[in-house]
Amino acid sequence: MAREEASSHSDSEASLQIDLRNPVLAALLAWLWPGAGHLYQRRHLKGVLFMVCVLSTYLVGMALGQGRVVYASWEKSDRRWQYLCQVGAGLLALPALVQNRLVRSGREPLFDGLMAPPAVVFENSEDELAGWHEELAGKFDLATLYTMIAGLLNVLAICDAFAGPFVPAPEDEEEDKKKDPDTPPS
Repeated sequence: MAREEASSHSDSEASLQIDLRNPVLAALLAWLWPGAGHLYQRRHLKGVLFMVCVLSTYLVGMALGQGRVVYASWEKSDRRWQYLCQVGAGLLALPALVQNRLVRSGREPLFDGLMAPPAVVFENSEDELAGWHEELAGKFDLATLYTMIAGLLNVLAICDAFAGPFVPAPEDEEEDKKKDPDTPPS
C-alpha cells in the first residue's frame, strides 16, 4: 500500500512539472511586457491571459486619467508613491521617467505631456496637479488605482514566470487527510 501511494505521488509530481526554461529571463520578459515571460516559457494561455488582463486594466486607467495618472515625481511637494506600483507594468510605465527628467531639467515634455509630472506644484495654492484633479473629478483617483492594480497584478505574473505555479507538496495532502479522516482518497 505504501508503494502505491509513493508511486502515485511521484506520478502526480511528474505530471505537474513545467519547464520554466530560464526563469530569470522569463521574469525579466514578464516585467518588460506583461505575458511575455509566459509566452517565452511556452505557457501560451497564461501569457495571453496576463497580457489581456494587465494591459487592458492599465490602458483603461490611462484612458480614464487622460494620460496624466502615471508620472514619476520625487519632489518634496509631490511624491508620487503610486508610481512604485505602476512601474510593475514594465515598459508601459517607463516613459514617465523620461518625462520627469525633461520637465525637471526645464525642457518641454514629449508627446504633448503624456506621463509628464505636473510642472509646478505649490502647497496651499492652485497648481497644475490641482487642475488635473478638478478637471478629471473622481476619475483621477480611480484611474490611478486601475494603473496601480495593473502593475501589482503584473508583479504576481512575474513571480509565476520566475517560480512557476504553486503546487502543494504531497506531505501537505497527507497532513490534511490525517486531520480529516472522513475525506475520501483522491
